Amino acid sequence: MNLRRDVFQAIADPTRRAILLLVATQSMTAGAIAANFDTARPTVSKHLQILTECELLKQEQNGREVHYHLNAKKMKEIADFIEPFRQMWDDRFNKLEAIMKQYKPDK
Repeated sequence: MNLRRDVFQAIADPTRRAILLLVATQSMTAGAIAANFDTARPTVSKHLQILTECELLKQEQNGREVHYHLNAKKMKEIADFIEPFRQMWDDRFNKLEAIMKQYKPDK
């Protein structure tokens, strides 16, 4: 059975978010990524597998090594989905701030 991974469940995990931050600026091998964590290499490999299945990371074969790099197109899709929610909350907080500025506590 081939289950499709949910991208939001993938980025909910702090280790996977840390991996995304690591490869955001440069491609890295699984070993180089794993060196940044105090977990077993197979655990990091599982995180890489999940991120790859969600298409957040891309793999590039370079000789015997596999380099992982960020899939900017997929990250943009996520950002585009989240943007209306961010705008909604910005509006709500701005309204709350305006109300709080008008509030004068009784002395």
